[in-house]
Amino acid sequence: MMTVLAAGAGSAAADGTATLAAGGVARLVQSVDWVAIAPPTLTALFALVVLVADLFLPERRKPVLGWISVAGLVLAGLSLLPLLKGDRTTFCLTGHPEVCSYAADHFAVVIQLLVIGGALLTALLSINPIKDQKLPGGEFWFLLLSSAAGAALLPASRDLATLVIALEVASLPVFALVGIRRGDRLSSEAALKFFLSSVTATAVMLLGVSFVYAATGSLHLARVAEALTHPDPQLDILAKAGVALTLVGFAFKTAAAPFHFWVPDTYVGAPLPVAAYLSVVGKAVGFSGLIVVTVEAFPSYGDVWGPVLAVLAALTMTVGNVAALRQRPGRAHSAVRLLAWSSVGQAGYLLVPIASAAYADDAAHAIGSTVAYALMYAAVNLGAFAVAALVARTHPANRIADYRGLYASRPLYALALGFFLLCLAGLPPGIIGLFAKVTVFSAAVDAGLAWLAVVMAVNVVIALYYYLQWTAVLFRAPEAAPEGEAAPAARPRIPAALATVVGLTALVGVVLSGAPQLVLRFASGALL
Repeated sequence: MMTVLAAGAGSAAADGTATLAAGGVARLVQSVDWVAIAPPTLTALFALVVLVADLFLPERRKPVLGWISVAGLVLAGLSLLPLLKGDRTTFCLTGHPEVCSYAADHFAVVIQLLVIGGALLTALLSINPIKDQKLPGGEFWFLLLSSAAGAALLPASRDLATLVIALEVASLPVFALVGIRRGDRLSSEAALKFFLSSVTATAVMLLGVSFVYAATGSLHLARVAEALTHPDPQLDILAKAGVALTLVGFAFKTAAAPFHFWVPDTYVGAPLPVAAYLSVVGKAVGFSGLIVVTVEAFPSYGDVWGPVLAVLAALTMTVGNVAALRQRPGRAHSAVRLLAWSSVGQAGYLLVPIASAAYADDAAHAIGSTVAYALMYAAVNLGAFAVAALVARTHPANRIADYRGLYASRPLYALALGFFLLCLAGLPPGIIGLFAKVTVFSAAVDAGLAWLAVVMAVNVVIALYYYLQWTAVLFRAPEAAPEGEAAPAARPRIPAALATVVGLTALVGVVLSGAPQLVLRFASGALL
């Protein structure tokens, strides 16, 4: 965490110093608002606490590390309360207080809420699998909290150096989390594929950042935006190339096609809570990064990134939904694979308002639709993964066929999963999913992207098939046991932490479906 904060300070130092009247000695005096940086700082501090405590706790006491992590994430979430006004900045240039490396504005606070909430639910999902699968608890909790700290820092970053470092702090621990099941071939292969593809995307992004810095002479987003408004004609091509390459790293994190190929194998190979974390927090990192660089740093180059993101949105939603449509219910891990491909399709919808921001009169209003959709998606997708984790306790292969008769054995959980799937499909009673899709669709229409709205409508219809097919499986009669075979064993007890995640996500979905106008009101606000 200190490295990340030092990056922001170092970026500020690169752009300005204050000269003292006495002696004329140049000295940099940074403004540090500890309340503003509390969410990522607290998360990072608890990661260190867990790391040190793991060295001294005996093996039988290691489960307490999980509850320390949960407590840390709760405190980090509570530290957002003083930031609700969205008017705090820090690590600002001494001579130019309006140019800062960290801004706790409304956009940053909302994304930090999503990140910390997603990490908290992931932590609750992980408590029992760590014990059941004998995973190294100390390493797991340290990596999870470290990644969450980087993810919470990224939406508040306002210079390219801090953005890149925050992105890597959020990503590097996840490589280890994906491969944390030692000796598991699927886990090792997934971690290697994720790592190699991510490193390649990061290298391309760093090349783009260097081009932007060469063309503008600054790393601060405010100054980059100002410089790109009237670029040097000799550096215009270099700047455009830098803008395009910078988007690659964030497009990878969002699982946008053609950078999506790592998703299904990574989700299958990772422990289920880690896959849930990737599907929600990993996407929040990518989309917040895309929004910050496009709207804050590159608004004058909308003619470069607008068409690119529009094509990526159409391609991503189509690839994701068609691949999800092809999943066979009897295939091993087909439930997780369907959720993985579904997340790719949902990423396409999330890209639509960001692409629309390039054509809209007020880009800050356009991205409100993406954030509103992301909040809905985070709640219901984490709920779906929680029910998948429940089924995996008795059916490790986690086929879609294994969900047959779930209503007969676990009626409340079957109803919850059915509700989550209908929210993702945008069908009643999942009204919140329908309204979230309406906001995204409206953003495309208002921006004049009628062709993208048509592609989205077609993909929504395609997605209905596989969401409804899975929902129908839940309510079918369970298959009768073959004659002579022993009766099934008694149902295992459901862990309290897992039941809490399902209950909380279902409650959020039901409340929002009961007041869907909140989504429209939220989407119409300017977060940046």
